[in-house]
Amino acid sequence: MKTPFHYVYILVSETDSSRHYTGLTQDLEARLLAHNAGQVSHTTKFRPWWIENAFAFRSREEAAAFERYLKSHSGRAFAIKHFWDPLRLRARVCR
Repeated sequence: MKTPFHYVYILVSETDSSRHYTGLTQDLEARLLAHNAGQVSHTTKFRPWWIENAFAFRSREEAAAFERYLKSHSGRAFAIKHFWDPLRLRARVCR
């Protein structure tokens, strides 16, 4: 369901926890379903995915700027340091 929020989300592959994808949407549930249905070319190979983090913004412009930052070199380093717990990711994939 579309909301008044714009979400920047980080996906993690269930088959390879070293694979991440960052995106922007207004409907997290529908977007995750699209990723897992193979409708997004960048994420088809490492399906299925789960949402590791999601950040809500009222402004699409601010959300898009944050998404661009997370996709930059320094943004990826920031996300790894602050948002991902490698032990938890490994345990989830190995279940």
